[in-house]
Amino acid sequence: MKKANLKKIVAFVVLSLVLVGFIGFVEKQTLYKTFQGTEIDIEGVSGVYFVEDAEIAKILKEAFPDLKAGLMLEEVPMKAIETRLLGHPFVKSVEAMLGQKGILNLKISQHQPIARIAQPMGADGYITTEGKVIPTSTSYTSRVLILEGDYAERLMDKGEINADMPELMDLITFITEDEFWNAQITELEVNSKDNIRLFQQVGRQIIEFGDAHDIENKFDRISVFYKEILPRKGWNAYNRVSVKFKDQIVCE
Repeated sequence: MKKANLKKIVAFVVLSLVLVGFIGFVEKQTLYKTFQGTEIDIEGVSGVYFVEDAEIAKILKEAFPDLKAGLMLEEVPMKAIETRLLGHPFVKSVEAMLGQKGILNLKISQHQPIARIAQPMGADGYITTEGKVIPTSTSYTSRVLILEGDYAERLMDKGEINADMPELMDLITFITEDEFWNAQITELEVNSKDNIRLFQQVGRQIIEFGDAHDIENKFDRISVFYKEILPRKGWNAYNRVSVKFKDQIVCE
């Protein structure tokens, strides 16, 4: 009799544990079918963040007020979230993924500024590595090549420079990717497509570059000016150097 009762007790305990486990499994599965929160991963540009986690969270809260814990996962507007975040000027790409625990993972990459358009009578803008013109950031200021002049200001309205003057992007890229020229050339004055002037970190000479074609040859001639003419004449001997004419260096 006691043995039979013991078996009943053991069977009851086992069934109870199975029932508790089943309830826990169902609750867990239900939990995983609902939105539980957001994790934001922003890829920095050389350790710099032009857009921050708090800014992304604020955009999500304002644009998607129903995105709260408990929302069924199938109701999370993944494509709409990606589209909205891509509207941020510094966001280059967005990948939205739902994790197993109901967490919305956002992987965000940023545009990288390569130059800055300075406007004395208006807001400045950055030129990205893709040639896109975007507003400056309130979070961080990047020290990059400066562009000024009438034509440079016109690029702000166009929104990008590759369609109108792709050779200018070639010039900017050439300067920024070369260690010496990136340190030495601080500013481009772009008044028209064929009237570009360079300003230096060291040396008072204004370098008349002309148009943005034949870039390597022109910089080779500027190198000759540095290596052969300045050592003989001195850094303050000239106010203007021109390489805009083919195979010539004009010093005044």
